[in-house]
Amino acid sequence: MNLSDSQTGGPAPRRVSALEAVLGHLRSAIERGEYAIGAKLPSEAELCRTLEVSRPVVREALRALQTMGLTVSRTGKGTFVVTDAVQDPTFGDYAASDLLEVRRHVEIPVAGYAARRRTPQDLDRLDRLLERMERETDTAAWVAMDTLFHLAVAEAARNPVFRKVIEEIRDALARQSAFLTELGGRREQSDREHRVLLDALTAGSEDDAVVAMTHHLDRVATTLTRIVRPQGAATPPAPPVPGGPETTGADT
Repeated sequence: MNLSDSQTGGPAPRRVSALEAVLGHLRSAIERGEYAIGAKLPSEAELCRTLEVSRPVVREALRALQTMGLTVSRTGKGTFVVTDAVQDPTFGDYAASDLLEVRRHVEIPVAGYAARRRTPQDLDRLDRLLERMERETDTAAWVAMDTLFHLAVAEAARNPVFRKVIEEIRDALARQSAFLTELGGRREQSDREHRVLLDALTAGSEDDAVVAMTHHLDRVATTLTRIVRPQGAATPPAPPVPGGPETTGADT
């Protein structure tokens, strides 16, 4: 069975990476009961041979299954199925739903404050960082800069508490960013959303900055939903943010 790069159907097919193909294959097998709860998945070496993909691809797919909560890795023993349905992915110490809820209530107002309080030095730093992100081709390097960008926006808000909150969830943000980039093709889209936000900060428009960050987080929510929820399932509405415009859950 060869699960190297393939295409999805439809009028405008999107190229599916080997990682997405392997993850989809394993997830479907778990959900169909081919690997029952408590069962051990084949070893990395066996999966590489069977699916005809490289070990790094298999390793990333297994990591994604664990993030989704479908499996658990036991040192020296292997990977075991713990449930047959995706619930709430976990990024580091935080569940995806908790992380997104906090981001909406922190980063949206932070963007507004940053538009009012940013300095020329802040704008220069953000612009240089975003230019590097737009040129970067390595996912790990891009993810690191993505978290730095959000931290820099918090610093521009001139409130050390905001910065502390973003610093606290920084590892989770990086894990989520990598997950969405690898499985949701978020990188270029995220760069465009960051550019819109930076334009709003440069213009000093609090309203536009709030809208830009709201849209950015909406897209994060939708991409995450598309990855973890069964195809055709309804997207839950995004919770409203106090002081900000109401949002609807849709497509970081």
